[in-house]
Amino acid sequence: MSRDANLQTQQLLGEILTAREVDRLGEGFHADVVDHDPAPGAPAGVEGIKAFWSDFFTAFPDADLAVETLVADDEQVTAVFTITATHTGPFQGHEATGKTFTVRGIQVGRFDGDGLLVERWGATDEAGMMQQLGLA
Repeated sequence: MSRDANLQTQQLLGEILTAREVDRLGEGFHADVVDHDPAPGAPAGVEGIKAFWSDFFTAFPDADLAVETLVADDEQVTAVFTITATHTGPFQGHEATGKTFTVRGIQVGRFDGDGLLVERWGATDEAGMMQQLGLA
C-alpha cells in the first residue's frame, strides 16, 4: 500500500471513533489484527479492539481524541494523540469518579496491501489517567 492509502485508513478509523461507531472498526482493522498492547482480558483480533472502545466510550462518553502528530510511510502510520474525558461509567473494575483527565498516547500501526491495519503497538499514559481520576 501507499503512504496515502494508509493515511486514508487511519483517517477513517478516527472518523469511526469520533462517531462512536465501534462496530465499523473492521473497515480499517484486519479481522485478525495483532495487538501487541491489548487491554486486560481483551479477546484477540478486531473483536478485542471493538471491546476496548465499547467499554471506553461507555465509561467516558464525552471522550475527545485529538491527533497531534501523524508520521507515515508505505507500511506504517504513527499517531501521537491527546485524550480528554470525564469518567461517568464503570471502566476496568472502577466505578465512575466524575473526574476528568487529559493524557497523551501513541499508536503505531502496520498496514497490509489491502490498506487494513494488521498490527498495532500503543501506549497511553494510564498512570496519569488513574492519578487524575483519583484511582492511584
